[in-house]
Amino acid sequence: MNPYLPAEPVILSIGDIAVSSSYVYLPHGCYPLRGTVWTVQDSTQVYEGISTAGIVLTIIFVWFCLLGLLFLLMKDRRYSGFVAISVTGNGFHHAVQLPPGPQTGAWAAHMVAQARGMAAVAPPV
Repeated sequence: MNPYLPAEPVILSIGDIAVSSSYVYLPHGCYPLRGTVWTVQDSTQVYEGISTAGIVLTIIFVWFCLLGLLFLLMKDRRYSGFVAISVTGNGFHHAVQLPPGPQTGAWAAHMVAQARGMAAVAPPV
């Protein structure tokens, strides 16, 4: 750790952003937490379609009985995009992109809400 940075325990970590009770630690420096603005943007897209295994099983079992058509109900979900979290303060801006997933957007919103709460009660530095 850099000896010129304040030594406070990290309370919250989001990607490469670390937050203590008074400071925001970024890869390019340490900044006061008070007065920071936190944003979250969820650009996740969900694609749902018939799974490959369902198609193969349907082709195999449709000849034995018509119940093989039920395999077409098997769905496959794919996620694309990202969840972006950014923090802006006096003289700095930093953003983190997280991979998409079924719970990533809710987790990111919760973490940003915690960071906003910490910034609201942070002591002046």
